Amino acid sequence: MRQEWSEAWRELVATARRTVADGLVVGTSGNVSVRVGNAVLVTPSGVPYDRLGTHQMCAVDLAGRRLAGDLTPTSELPMHLAVYAATSARAVVHTHAVHATAVSTLVDELPAVHYMTAALGGPVRVAPYATYGSDELARHALAALRDRTGCLLRNHGTLVHGQTLDQAHDRTAQLEWMCRVWLAAAAVPGRTPALLPLEELDRVADKLRGYGQPPGGPDNPT
Repeated sequence: MRQEWSEAWRELVATARRTVADGLVVGTSGNVSVRVGNAVLVTPSGVPYDRLGTHQMCAVDLAGRRLAGDLTPTSELPMHLAVYAATSARAVVHTHAVHATAVSTLVDELPAVHYMTAALGGPVRVAPYATYGSDELARHALAALRDRTGCLLRNHGTLVHGQTLDQAHDRTAQLEWMCRVWLAAAAVPGRTPALLPLEELDRVADKLRGYGQPPGGPDNPT
């Protein structure tokens, strides 16, 4: 199991650094976790990702009790644990991405300006504001995540989950991009962005389930 943890921790550190490289996180303003069995590996509080080493594992159980490491887990641990308790998520990414955070201050739901809204389960809700790291914020986030894999946190940022670290990161990047698109379109004087109806999002969701290469890989394209 510990070997499995080590491999998962290396992937977590790489993903955390990727959030910085992709402009989704500045400094320590975000956190990443991955579930391995009944353990949750999570980024520690206040440690810049470029200084986070593969030997600095931070692991807790599903109740938040320390399993490995000396560093204090992220202050947003309650939110991560709540997602694992309520969903089938295997990875969670939380950021303070600029455009997504801006949108969280303007609307209660990100308007469906692009069909990739379907990749997150439908129009992305904005969870009401609550103090960071609080159980109240975790409850608000879970309500906003109902039937979704991502949400915005009012005046705060994003929370996205997936079956892998790559998927959680990519969904986070997609959400930030859609927020940027909506802000750009909504800023045009005298014009209102066209939105996609729910039935189109349902059609796209069906198509996305078969998107990508078949099980045989790129050598067997359709």
